Amino acid sequence: MTEKKNTEKPAGFGGLGVAPSLIRVLTALRFTVPTPIQEKAIPAAGEGRDIIGIAQTGTGKTLAFGLPMIERIARLKVMGLVLLPTRELARQVDQHLKMIGEKLGLRTAVMIGGESIDRQLKALRRRPHIIVATPGRLIDHLRRGSARLDKVGCLVLDEADMMLDMGFAPQIEKILKEVPKDRQTMLFSATMPPGIVRIASRHMKMPIRVEVAPSGTPVENITQEMIVLERTDKFGELKKILEKYTGSVLIFRRTKSGVKILCHDLKRLDYKVAEIHSDLTLARRHKALEGFKAGQHRILVATDIAARGLDINDIELVLNYDLPEQTEDYVHRIGRTARAGKRGTAISFAAPTQMDIIRQIERLIKKPIPRTQLAKVYNKNPKMRVRTFRPRRRF
Repeated sequence: MTEKKNTEKPAGFGGLGVAPSLIRVLTALRFTVPTPIQEKAIPAAGEGRDIIGIAQTGTGKTLAFGLPMIERIARLKVMGLVLLPTRELARQVDQHLKMIGEKLGLRTAVMIGGESIDRQLKALRRRPHIIVATPGRLIDHLRRGSARLDKVGCLVLDEADMMLDMGFAPQIEKILKEVPKDRQTMLFSATMPPGIVRIASRHMKMPIRVEVAPSGTPVENITQEMIVLERTDKFGELKKILEKYTGSVLIFRRTKSGVKILCHDLKRLDYKVAEIHSDLTLARRHKALEGFKAGQHRILVATDIAARGLDINDIELVLNYDLPEQTEDYVHRIGRTARAGKRGTAISFAAPTQMDIIRQIERLIKKPIPRTQLAKVYNKNPKMRVRTFRPRRRF
């Protein structure tokens, strides 16, 4: 009898080719089952291939690029660079990388606006293995000569579509000129706009596309509802909803002034509320976020600055007090709930004149959203005055 060779791959991260030293760290942190994006991206990235990863927020993208990056740095003695659109996202990614690599001697430096430049200079003098940065602040350091990118062997553009939406394309192009051409590039995005395709064609070498959900797919386990009502009825309906739900609530508004007004009104009702928007200093935004995570505030009211920058697993309800300006941001907003396999609810307020926006959102997520009509909805011809929400008779 001849013995059959066991050709089955080890389970978990071991089957993806992750180094034993990293697997021990992951096991201690109770990361044992890879997410779909990790299963698809890590083996290819471990081979040094360029990656275009399409995945919704909250799917484990940081480990998908972080683990191969840490291994590549150790093996080739190069630097890593991660670019992100917001300060919150940069801090979040840095925390995850430190959590995995700090015990192995990994040094990181965070380059973001609104933070002490002296602290960042000190971090750079420690010769970090990975720089985590927003494009604007990194450009500042390049101009000062305090940061050099000639040793970068692994570049990650995370939430790339959001960076393009925020107007960072010129800064990204400048940074790419400072990075060696002989490098690995990984680009992660929730959507695939034309700008992403242009970056990939110009700056990546035969990238492998890894997609775990169609572009624009919302997180699973979310119950969605669209409430059509007049603007003057929003606050009254919000009060009813807050009485119905008992857990933590994240409310999105379009403008900074809208956030401030809503926070003021909710505080008058004795709700514990915090706010996040770009008028606040980084320290105040961090304090508000930590207070929300710790349960000191039941409600967090934010602009879209928080749509992709929050990593909290226990948000019961996301409420769109205003519909987003960009249709794709609807997916990012509601993705703040139903994380880590839990269930969640997303409720959106819409004006009777916003039916076209609702249909655009439904086309994006490829399914209808149940509607509650609290206001009359008329078609665009004022002479006809026909309520469009009545079911049409088909022949």
